[in-house]
Amino acid sequence: MPKVVIVTGASSGIGAATARRLAAQGWHVVAAARRSDRLQDVVEAIGAAGGSAEAATVDVTSSAEIGTLVDTVVTGHGGIDALIANAGVMPLSRLDAGLVEEWNQMIDVNVRGLLYGINAVLPHFHRQRAGHFVTVASIAGLQVSPTSAVYSGTKHAARAITEGLRLESDPSIRVTTITPGVVESELAQSITDPAAAELMRSYRSHAISAAAVAEAIGYALAQPSDVDVNEIVIRPSRQR
Repeated sequence: MPKVVIVTGASSGIGAATARRLAAQGWHVVAAARRSDRLQDVVEAIGAAGGSAEAATVDVTSSAEIGTLVDTVVTGHGGIDALIANAGVMPLSRLDAGLVEEWNQMIDVNVRGLLYGINAVLPHFHRQRAGHFVTVASIAGLQVSPTSAVYSGTKHAARAITEGLRLESDPSIRVTTITPGVVESELAQSITDPAAAELMRSYRSHAISAAAVAEAIGYALAQPSDVDVNEIVIRPSRQR
C-alpha cells in the first residue's frame, strides 16, 4: 500500500507541484483546496502520469472541515502518513493602509489553518506512532520588509508553532519547516494595495519554480524514519 499524504493549497503553485512530485515518488496524494475545478485538473494530470491521487474540497480556516477531511482519509486508507500544510495567502500592504479584513484573512489561513491541521492529524500520528508534518512557511518568517508586517507576523508564527510541535512531539513523529524565498506562484495576485503591488513587481523579478520547493519537500519526506529534517531554506540564488 502506498503512503498517504494530504497536501493543502494543492490547486496551484507549490501545493500543486508538491502533489505531482509526491505522486511521482509513489505516494497516494489527497490534493486539498477550495477550488475544486483546479484540484480536478491536478488529480487528472497525476493520474495521466501514472500516479495515485484524489481531490478534496476543503477550507483550512474551518476546523470542522479539516478535521472531517483527515478522519475521512484515515477511515478510507487505514491511516495518514504525512500532512503538507501549504495553504497560505499574501495580500501585502502597509499598516497605515488599514486593510483589516485582509489582515484577518492572513491570520485565519496562515495561522489558524496551520493550527487546525496540527489538531486534526496529531491524534492519528500518536495512535500510529508515526507521521510527518510539513509546514510551508516563508522567508518572511525570517525577515520583515515594508508592506510585509502582518504577513511576516503570520509566517514568524508558523515557524514558531511548527518548532514547538517538533519539540513537543514523540521522536516517532517528524516535523519539517520549508522556508521558501521568492517562488513563481499566484500569491502576489491577491495584493490589492497599490504601493505593495508596485514593490512586489521588482522584488519578484527573480523567482524559483514551485517544482524546486516541491523537490525540497520530497527530499525531507524521503529520509529514513530516524532522520528528521527540521528546516530547509530555499530561495533564488540572487535573493539576499
